[in-house]
Amino acid sequence: MKTRISIQKKVLSENDRLAQQIREELDNRSIVALNLVSSPGAGKTSLLEETLRELSGKINIGLIAGDVQTENDANRLLAAGGRRVMPLVTGGACHLDAKMITSVLVEFELDQLDLLVIENVGNLVCPAGYDLGEDMKVVLISTTEGDDKPLKYPAMFRRSRVMVINKIDLLGTSDFSLEQVKSNAARINPELKIFETSCRDGTGLEAWCSWLVGLVDKAAGLRKSKKLHQH
Repeated sequence: MKTRISIQKKVLSENDRLAQQIREELDNRSIVALNLVSSPGAGKTSLLEETLRELSGKINIGLIAGDVQTENDANRLLAAGGRRVMPLVTGGACHLDAKMITSVLVEFELDQLDLLVIENVGNLVCPAGYDLGEDMKVVLISTTEGDDKPLKYPAMFRRSRVMVINKIDLLGTSDFSLEQVKSNAARINPELKIFETSCRDGTGLEAWCSWLVGLVDKAAGLRKSKKLHQH
């Protein structure tokens, strides 16, 4: 047992070192980075498709599409208008790590990016423990899942700063309670910012996209301020 713990600590220590390098590189260019996580089928790729359609021509978005075996998600994002999309196939691993991100980040022209979204592998367990150099984790759940997800996977919700509740258009077709999931999430992380979205009828997408633009504008403002102080 001690050997396992020692190895795990070593793995995470190396991951954190690489993640910090990624974070510094992105910060130096004022690129906002999000780590988007969810269970399989909750709608990460659908949300990103709609985000691309809404923000095309407004901000420059880079996407890393993580998947266990296929490049299907990356192909969907390209078809939705993504100009800077990199697939990242893990070959069976249940999460992305900083070494994987480092390997594909070199394929981007970073000076042309405002926002980098990392679509993680569908899993609410393993990705919680791996820093990818992001500014924040965004956890997405859907109304087709249990409203007790925050209680069942507390590490992910505790380490996320934003929760997106997707497939709002399907409310009422199951026992999922919007009030209950918010209450459960607040018990784990009362600071969570919450969005309610539907990629089918468009509910909440304007608020979500406006928030993303706000993050980018804030990062650009900070960069401008730093340059002024340097001079």
